[in-house]
Order: sequence, then C-alpha cells, then structure tokens
Amino acid sequence: MGNDFAMTDNHATQISIIVACRNEIKHIRSLLDSLLSQDMAGISWEAIVADGMSDDGTRDVLEEYGARYPQLRFVANPGRIASTGLNAAIRAASGEIIIRMDAHTSYAPNYCRLCVETLEGTGADNVGGPARTRTVGVRARAVAAAYHSRFSTGGTKFHDENYEGWVDTLPYGCWRKSTLVGLGLFDEALVRNQDDELNLRLTRTGGRIWQSPAIVSWYSPRPALSSLFHQYFQYGFWKVAVIRKHRLPGSWRHVVPIGFVLTNALLLVCMAVTKAAGAAEWFTASAVSWLTIATAYAVATLTASVITARARGWVILPYLPVVFATYHLSYGFGFLAGLRWYFSSSVQAFHRQPVFTRITR
Repeated sequence: MGNDFAMTDNHATQISIIVACRNEIKHIRSLLDSLLSQDMAGISWEAIVADGMSDDGTRDVLEEYGARYPQLRFVANPGRIASTGLNAAIRAASGEIIIRMDAHTSYAPNYCRLCVETLEGTGADNVGGPARTRTVGVRARAVAAAYHSRFSTGGTKFHDENYEGWVDTLPYGCWRKSTLVGLGLFDEALVRNQDDELNLRLTRTGGRIWQSPAIVSWYSPRPALSSLFHQYFQYGFWKVAVIRKHRLPGSWRHVVPIGFVLTNALLLVCMAVTKAAGAAEWFTASAVSWLTIATAYAVATLTASVITARARGWVILPYLPVVFATYHLSYGFGFLAGLRWYFSSSVQAFHRQPVFTRITR
C-alpha cells in the first residue's frame, strides 16, 4: 500500500487517534478537517488511518493530507473490515492513549481533549460521549429521531444525548493503549458489533465505561430505508456471533426484536397450516393471536411516533411508523439469519456472504 506518512516523535506522542475506513470519498475530507481542527495545544499527537484497500479515491485524499500534515499517516488494512483496520492502527500507534474516530462522524474541537480529561478524571477504562446526529432532509430527520427513541433502541444509554454516568457500551471510545492490549484488541472475526463485544469483555473483566455529554460528536445516519434495513440487518446478524462467543446476551434488549419476528412468523405459519388442514378452531385461534399482536404493535408504533414527533418536529410524523418498523424488522430478521449460523455447523461460509459482510455506513 505504500509507506506510512511522516510521523511525529514517537517518544513524545501522548495521543493516537485511530480510524478505520474504506471507500469513504464522500466523507473523508470532512473527517480529516474535523480531526485537524482539534484543540491539541500542548499535546503531542498522531492520527493513523487504516485504509481497507479503497478504490474510490479515498487513498488519494489520505496521501494529499498526509503530505501536508506530518501528524497524519496511514496503514494498510487488507482485511477490509473495521475490526482488522482498528487493530492495525492500534498496533502502529505510539501514543499512551487511543481515541477512536469514525469517517461518518464530525467532532467538536475539544472532543479529544475532553476524552483525555474524562479518562483521567473518572478513573474509567473507556470514555466517550453519547451518539448525537446531524441530518439533512425530512426523511433523515425521521431516521435520526427514531435512532434516539427508546422504542427503537431499547433504552441504550448512549442514544440519550443528556445522560452522564456509567454505561455498558458507547460509540467510538477512548482508552489507554495498555487496556486495549490487555483485552486482546478488537475481535477480527466480527464485521459488525466489534465495539459492543469489546466493551462486553471490558465490563465482564471488571472494567468501567463512562459517558459524558460534554464529549460531543455528530453522526450522519442514512436517510434511505433500504440502507437502514441493510445496516440493522447486519447488526442483528452479527449480534448472534457475539452471543455465541460469550454464551449470553450483553443485554436482554438485544433479543426482543427476534422474539417479535419469530412470534409473528410462527403464528402466520400456523394460520397457513391450520387453514390447509381444515382445522377451523386452530386457525381462528392463530388468526386472533396474530391480529392481537399486530394491532398492539401498530398502536405502540403510532404512539411512539406521536411522542417522538412532538419532541422533534411534527413534519417527520408521516415517516416515523415505517422507520420504526424498519429498525425492528431488519434487526429481527438479521438475528434470525444469524441463528441459522449459530445452530448449524454446515454453513461455515454462510456468514461470509456479501449481504452480511459488505459494510453499510
């Protein structure tokens, strides 16, 4: 892939910012500009971008910026997924503190400084801020509003922009390098959910994670429902891999969508079978059960949509019901696909098909 960009004095480096990216030509300049705008007065730092063999011009931009700014360098990521890229960057990092950044996120100028101050001030093993969103267009606003709703996320603390305190996981992260090395870095078998899985290992070994709303970044969610469906389908699928590894969900909220999807699927199958068999009583019982669940879900979705629109703008109300359904169904169907992998030893290549591995950002 070529030589690394010029480095700062390794012996003086305090902070290493790491980024894993691939084919991010639409976002890489804004990320690098946000990174270079960080308040680093008095801090020795470097930024390492692990490029997953980009072929859309991303690498040219990295080389352009690297020639102008000696703190920036890149390493190759032939694995082409986030976990392998992040590990490559961590291994190349010379800083005592590692701060992860993402190509689809912009950062407040004091982001890195506050991460370090919070890490040192709280005694936590990992710190970060909540997931904030910036959007353009009504559909994107609806996706972002649902992203912050307990109805779609199950009350995950990092979706609450105002929560401060101990959490079980958060986006990105800031750690001491020794903490990451002690954990064994990110699991390179995971295409998705590598952050959650790392944080699960951290907390199960006694580590603590602190969220501070003062640490500000803005994520850009995708406005297209097809992209959103693919993204959360992958999240659901790879969550099964995390559960398979640890033999227990990190939180029971992770299994609610699959319970919803399975219940509906079983009732619909039961309706079809009993109808074909002429078992009228069983068909009626199945149909009534399914209609009850469907009605309850519709009422809950409409109620959540009204509550969310009242807080974030009525213009998004027409889009919210289908957005909520997309979050729930995509995750549930992805989890269902993952169960096939979980329970069968004959589908070893199944989880490496493009639908599960192609990164959707």
